[in-house]
Amino acid sequence: MAAALGGRGARRLRLLLSALKPGIRVPRPGPAAALSSSVTSARVAVNGVHLHYLRTGDGEHVVLLLPGMLGSGETDFGPQIENLSKKLFTVVAWDPRGYGLSRPPDRDFPVEFFERDAKDAVDLMKALKFKKVSLLGWSDGGITALIAAARYPSCIHKMVIWGANAYVTDQDEELYQGIRDVSQWSERTRKPLEALYGFNYLARTCEKWVDGIKQFKHLPDGSICRHLLPLVQCPTLIVHGEKDPLVPRFHADFIHRHVRGSRRTCYSESQHSSVCQAGRVGGPFD
Repeated sequence: MAAALGGRGARRLRLLLSALKPGIRVPRPGPAAALSSSVTSARVAVNGVHLHYLRTGDGEHVVLLLPGMLGSGETDFGPQIENLSKKLFTVVAWDPRGYGLSRPPDRDFPVEFFERDAKDAVDLMKALKFKKVSLLGWSDGGITALIAAARYPSCIHKMVIWGANAYVTDQDEELYQGIRDVSQWSERTRKPLEALYGFNYLARTCEKWVDGIKQFKHLPDGSICRHLLPLVQCPTLIVHGEKDPLVPRFHADFIHRHVRGSRRTCYSESQHSSVCQAGRVGGPFD
């Protein structure tokens, strides 16, 4: 569910990460090609479940890639896993519980599911003996990254998010209902996920996601994590595609205003996933 980040995109991402120094508040693909032998795959017990992750590189800068709704490390970040410098970075791409190969259990969506993902992500990296990591989060992964940075500031070095929102509006709910039926998705979008999950699990989980995200609209101010944004301390870059059909521009603007010292960059021709495709640092619905 991500857009491809090729060589130029990987170089830009390296520059973004290296530029995010204290005082400079910081920045989906089609199906990934087969990953190289330098990428290892494993599962580790975390918070009562077995979480799957991919790992590559041995650089000092540790980066965790956080996929979007229904995504996995490989389906969302295959090109990044391959192209980010193995010398500069240690790259970990995880499958949140119920997604990818972090099954069982099946994915569910209690009202605290983003908080649960944030804790799982941080505890996964602790289990892998990493004390501090940078986060690259797309869509739901961007929300998870924001919560992790706010809740566990001592663990987070820098952060890049794209296609994320901190609250849910009536307009958002209408957009979510438009993607509820996966049989109406384009074949290019649906097929890689159908191959991963099977149609029934994919369809059922997407419906549960829509119901799960709607829960936030009934909370004060529709908040997912808007109350946590002032707690984010790490350098943060917010990336937005102006033609994103699923996450309107006002969400990126809100996060930018409320994450102190953050930077924001917008791309006029990019959609929910094509921020990544175009080598910018991108989803399933364009």
